[in-house]
Amino acid sequence: MSAREVVARLLARRETVATAESLTAGMVAAELATVPGASAALRGGLVVYATDLKHALAGVDAGLLAEHGAVHPEVARQLAEGARARCGATWGLGLTGVAGPDPQDGVAPGTVHLGLSGPSGSAVRTIAVGGDRAAVRARSTVAALDLLLDHLPVAAG
Repeated sequence: MSAREVVARLLARRETVATAESLTAGMVAAELATVPGASAALRGGLVVYATDLKHALAGVDAGLLAEHGAVHPEVARQLAEGARARCGATWGLGLTGVAGPDPQDGVAPGTVHLGLSGPSGSAVRTIAVGGDRAAVRARSTVAALDLLLDHLPVAAG
């Protein structure tokens, strides 16, 4: 399971993670918290479902939100950076997307942007997820954890 591996690697590296979640509304942080010992790796999370909270709580640029809407790759990157900075974590994960069933701001359901912020910079991954709302949210959660795993090599020694 992705969450168990994420927590194990973070603990081995003595690092932490925080989340800023829109479409998943805290599911990534909740999944990490199911792992025994997660309290040493999970700093916290921001549920920023409402667009104005993406700016107010996570620090996403208000102009970016006004120009492009909440579902945009740069929003995901800024969510990740905001989570990392505001929670004092080594890593930040940011998620924004459309769970459906209807499009949002012209963006198709199943479009998800995953942001990652860490010691060496930030990255964004965009995925297309099929299924109903529950499936889109669940698959987005797994994809976010996988994105972090891709940037967390096993600690040496």
